[in-house]
Amino acid sequence: MQIRDLPYSDPGDPDVRSGPRFLFWLGRSQLAGQLKSLSWGLLHQCAIAGLPLTVGLAVQAVIDRSGRGLVLAGGLIVALGVLIAVGDTMLHRTAVTNWITAAARVQQLLARKTAELGSALTRRVAAGEVVAVSTGDVEKIGWFVEALSRFAAAATALVLICIGLVLYLPTLGVLVAIAMPVLALAVLPLLPRATRRADIQREKAGKATELASDTVAGLRVLRGIGGEELFLGRYRRASQEVRKAAVRSARMWALISAIQVLLPGVLLISLVVYGATLARDGRIDVGQLVTVYSAATLMLFPLRHVEEIAMAYSFSRPSAKRAVRVLSLHRSAQPSTIEGMAPVGDLYDPATGLMAPEGLFTAVVCGDPDEAGRLADRLGGHVQAEDDADGHDDTAPKPTAPSVLLGGVALDELPLDFARAAVLVQDKDPVLLSGTLRELLDVPSSGLVTAEDALSAAQCGDVLDALAQASPDTEGDPMGTRITERGRSLSGGQRQRLALARSLVTDPEALVLDEPTSAVDSHTEARVAAGIKRLRQGRTTVAFASSPLLLDLADRVVLVHEGSVVAVGSHRELLRGEPRYRAVVTRETEDEIAALAVQDEITETEQADAIEAIEEIEERA
Repeated sequence: MQIRDLPYSDPGDPDVRSGPRFLFWLGRSQLAGQLKSLSWGLLHQCAIAGLPLTVGLAVQAVIDRSGRGLVLAGGLIVALGVLIAVGDTMLHRTAVTNWITAAARVQQLLARKTAELGSALTRRVAAGEVVAVSTGDVEKIGWFVEALSRFAAAATALVLICIGLVLYLPTLGVLVAIAMPVLALAVLPLLPRATRRADIQREKAGKATELASDTVAGLRVLRGIGGEELFLGRYRRASQEVRKAAVRSARMWALISAIQVLLPGVLLISLVVYGATLARDGRIDVGQLVTVYSAATLMLFPLRHVEEIAMAYSFSRPSAKRAVRVLSLHRSAQPSTIEGMAPVGDLYDPATGLMAPEGLFTAVVCGDPDEAGRLADRLGGHVQAEDDADGHDDTAPKPTAPSVLLGGVALDELPLDFARAAVLVQDKDPVLLSGTLRELLDVPSSGLVTAEDALSAAQCGDVLDALAQASPDTEGDPMGTRITERGRSLSGGQRQRLALARSLVTDPEALVLDEPTSAVDSHTEARVAAGIKRLRQGRTTVAFASSPLLLDLADRVVLVHEGSVVAVGSHRELLRGEPRYRAVVTRETEDEIAALAVQDEITETEQADAIEAIEEIEERA
């Protein structure tokens, strides 16, 4: 695989049983690239290993005053120099290719998993962790894959040099052969502690980054309530903890590096002293001493690859573990078994009893906003799951509730493409990708709803005017105006309405909206609700909301309390006859509920239920 051939047509099916298994799978998937890098690495290392012999021959030729021997040694040095240059160049080229292609493979796997899970991903894994895996962790994993072949070449060269020295000069070669494994393994006892300190540093850095992101995202609110300095103080403390953890980690790695310098120095000094004694006694030639000393000195270069692979594995193992935690998530517990067109019919959730009849506009009221978000995900076919109780990260999450049914067919049994085409869920906080407005609305759709109709239904007229004025280079065409990342140049209400227009353009069989008008004013909210009902006429629509303006336009309203449907009817019917519904929608106080109990002659039991519902809502808030 070459860089020019990226992206992969199929990144493969990774082994997500554990972090080390994932690294092994990744290296095995790039076996051809690893073998290329290993071959060039062996050429490079063996050419370097041949230099001491030629230097020894040159020194001995000078001592023997042999011109022919000196010319031969010089020619060998030039040839080895060419081989070293070619080998080093190609080794670097192939190793970097392995790094980039491995990182690209992991990023494609993460992108595929993100597309599979959708908004449910960030509910099951922290958003900061997903970002960390797709950026820094990908680089560390690629580093290990790249270093693996260079380490294999260096280790092979070390073995060959030690064998050659033992055969060439046993008196000194045995000393070098015994010392090399000691030098290579000397730092291994320190690696677990260094890894733990590095993990602590990354964990604290991740928390500090998440805190900074939250602070920036809520800066306007923080300034409004005077909490800016409070959160800045928290970030300062978090950043200081990161600094201290980084210093502790750096000290350990500095100690490892010092040992890697100290022990080889001791070996070279011992080799020179012992070799000089043998040369003085006439037991070896000066050229032989120079050859062994030069070989031992050059062996320190491949020896550094042992430290590098240890560091690369120490850093990549937790990164691979985090990647596995994301890649092991599954949208469903059952394989896709149904082929053909997606079914049509009522949308039904067996876990809560929620029914959204085909072709009707159903509004759902939940006292707990988090419960509404989880239920919206379920309606989109994302089964809520939990990890095994044994705490291992090598098993996939298992479902804890039955799948949602569309037309009597479980969404989990549908192929992913059909399920996504049948049911679309718009999250409470939808994301706008960077690009032009035309690109934003260029999404897979039925073709029955135009972009103009969707923008009109979502009441985006003022948004279009603002975009046209913001980009004079588009000649007044708002569809060509570029939207910044996540729509940061727009207000919350404008972002929400553009996201709603994008969902309406898709025109799915069933559309699930989680608080689609929470960021707009009451006047705009009423018009948006009317636009949704008009444009979705004859299509199944579910809206999670608590606004009376939207609820009053719904064909039917469902009240979900503590995970179950407790009441169904129109907005006005539930206002009159269901205290818990009235408590959520009108946000009445306990005194107001008591007064209405007298006016409407509701029973004491109903009054107590309403007050209890209010107390639960206040506790959750």
